[in-house]
Amino acid sequence: MRKSEATGDWTSWLPWVDGPTITAASLAETLDGGQAFRWNWLGSHFEGIWSRYHIRLKPASGDRLSYSLPTSADATGVLSALGAYFALPTDFEMMTDHLPWRSDPVLAAAIKNFPGLRILRQPVGETLFCFLCSSTKQVPQIKAICEAVATRSGSACGNGTYTLPTWPQIEAAGETTLRACKLGYRAGYIHRTAQVLAAEPDFFTRLETLETDAAREQLMGLPGVGRKIADCVLLFGLGRHEAFPIDTWVQRILERAYGLAGWPSTQLQQFARAHFGPGAGYAQQYLFAAARAGKIPA
Repeated sequence: MRKSEATGDWTSWLPWVDGPTITAASLAETLDGGQAFRWNWLGSHFEGIWSRYHIRLKPASGDRLSYSLPTSADATGVLSALGAYFALPTDFEMMTDHLPWRSDPVLAAAIKNFPGLRILRQPVGETLFCFLCSSTKQVPQIKAICEAVATRSGSACGNGTYTLPTWPQIEAAGETTLRACKLGYRAGYIHRTAQVLAAEPDFFTRLETLETDAAREQLMGLPGVGRKIADCVLLFGLGRHEAFPIDTWVQRILERAYGLAGWPSTQLQQFARAHFGPGAGYAQQYLFAAARAGKIPA
């Protein structure tokens, strides 16, 4: 997404009446902390795009949110999509209460510092693409790659922005185009995945119907998709809150804050399931946010 500096083509700020209660820190972590890669902080607000939707959000009084839309947008449609994107039907407050924070001071500290933190429910195909771009990259680099791919191969959606390309568009663009977006070796994986998905157009629809373990297995059958990427897609795209992605940050947290140094990834996964329960992925996001902010050991 290009950082739009235009003002006349946006509506005035309006309260998101049906939106969640969320602190400014938790909003920043939700939108720009490694779940999604097409949001930018523009000094006073976030501007983001997912699917074909383009919106601005900013903190308002009482930990509520205000929004602004392109003047050409269908407000009803965008707000409905925004509610789904923010997973409004999910009771994150209840999920938080069911986490073992009463007996886990590390988790309790993480939750205290990020009240209202949410797990986004992103388009599954976009989530897969973004996390295939993410290997060994930092968030700003991933965002730059996604923007470059969108500009080259996506569809214009107004105000100088472009959607991420669909998987058929990615297949048609070819590996050379992907490499020009600084994807390196990832370009091959992504293009081969696009070819697989072209042969299975119902892949994502079928994924929605599968149990989590079976869905993970299907994802890990795609070129370049290992356990971590699969779990990110499950958590941030399919809303499977039991999925527990383990990256370098999370591994360090488990090793240093929970005393699990030397444990192989399979045992770390077993610990996460047993200790954090069905909301393990949500606990992971609290821990990840708090570690990056220096609030817990990592």
